[in-house]
Amino acid sequence: FFKQQRTGINNKTFTCLKFRTMTVNDESDNKQAQVNDSRITSIGKFLRRSNIDELPQFINVFLGNMSVVGPRPHMLKHTQQYSELIRHYKVRHFVKPGITGWAQVNGYRGLTDELWKMEKRVEYDMEYLENWDLMRDIKIIFMTLFGSNAYKNAG
Repeated sequence: FFKQQRTGINNKTFTCLKFRTMTVNDESDNKQAQVNDSRITSIGKFLRRSNIDELPQFINVFLGNMSVVGPRPHMLKHTQQYSELIRHYKVRHFVKPGITGWAQVNGYRGLTDELWKMEKRVEYDMEYLENWDLMRDIKIIFMTLFGSNAYKNAG
């Protein structure tokens, strides 16, 4: 497993689980995976493309740290950085983070190398929070599993 500290509900830190897809390195808490990142292993490429690397997060759901649907949890470094740059960023932390979310099924996932990409994610996260209902969660789950070409990992 790969374990990383992420920001959860009410800004509390939790250990987010994933299958390890990259070589062990000192940059894992500071540097996001890039397209064609040399740190990604051959098996890791498959796991990331198929999103199988996210499956251990169901353990986080069972432990109460995450929900199936909600805003994605970010690295602590990103939480600090984007809290200062993006209005309403911290509002995302009023709910449990999710394995999948409205921003992700609308194409905003993976690398956040430009500020506008994170601003769009937050915009979709806010729309999700303001309009939450069970049917939307079901739609997001369906889109994640079957219907969204937008839900593809960057790595």
